[in-house]
Amino acid sequence: MEKRKVLEKWMVLFWLFILGSVIGYVFEMTVVLFQKGHFESRQGLIYGPFTPVYGIGMVIYYLILDSMNTDNKIEIFFVTMILGGITEYLCSFIQEKAFGTISWDYSYLHFHLNGRTSLLHCTYWGIAGVLYKICIVPRLGKLQKMVQQKSLKILTTLVLIFMVFNITISCVAAERQTQRRKNMRPENELDIFLDTHYPDEYLNRVFANKKEKF
Repeated sequence: MEKRKVLEKWMVLFWLFILGSVIGYVFEMTVVLFQKGHFESRQGLIYGPFTPVYGIGMVIYYLILDSMNTDNKIEIFFVTMILGGITEYLCSFIQEKAFGTISWDYSYLHFHLNGRTSLLHCTYWGIAGVLYKICIVPRLGKLQKMVQQKSLKILTTLVLIFMVFNITISCVAAERQTQRRKNMRPENELDIFLDTHYPDEYLNRVFANKKEKF
């Protein structure tokens, strides 16, 4: 029984990650549309409308706010404001160290932290945390019941397999692009496959906001 409950909790976390990633993608695309007057890709993965930093943020919201068990909106705002800023900073840091690139730079704003996050964006995270409490938390019970259904367990397995592939191919393709920037020739069949199917032109279009970190 305990094993089943643990599995169901992981399923809830997985779907919150998916939901947060999709909501983040829609939010980013909407912001870009208003800023630039046209659509521009804000995908964080090669396939699908996913921006994972938001998915990670929603999972953290779930874990922390569930343990806090509070309805105080001011307290939720400041806690998720800090958590969101830390999440954003770490995601930017890891991306830079792993691939030598960044997907956002807030150096042009006041009160930024190494360009990885800023007071303004931390405020956005805090607002998102309050919205999560208001809009998502009341529906978690329904999601927890849904994950008990066999059909959703099958769907979860299929989507999980897809996401593992999606994250893996996105990472290896990004790493190979970094190698190409260093003029490293392909050394094996995988490198040749990545150069053929995920060339710079394709990746630059999918990850339109990704830039080299000099």
